[in-house]
Amino acid sequence: MHKIGVIGDYDSICGFSAVGFEIFPAETVQHAQKLLKSLAGGAYGVIFITEPMMQQLESDCLPYADMATPCIIPIPACSGPTGFGESRLRRFVEQAVGSDIIFNQ
Repeated sequence: MHKIGVIGDYDSICGFSAVGFEIFPAETVQHAQKLLKSLAGGAYGVIFITEPMMQQLESDCLPYADMATPCIIPIPACSGPTGFGESRLRRFVEQAVGSDIIFNQ
């Protein structure tokens, strides 16, 4: 069975441990890069990363984009959403379907 990990600043991710996710606080991009590589190469099927950190790690996540696991998902930080996760989802939907069927306004 795969594990679920969460990477980001401590204040944003500490609550995830209450629901059984393993948290990995990272205050620097370099530390987050090492954590991502370690978790993605291990037993983690889902890795949540706070949006501010994910924006800085986007190129590091590319090698895993076409793999079944790990699924790397941006989540808002405690400071609120940046819109990065929504825009990323929009790109994936447009790529898969050919148009923006979810957010089309």
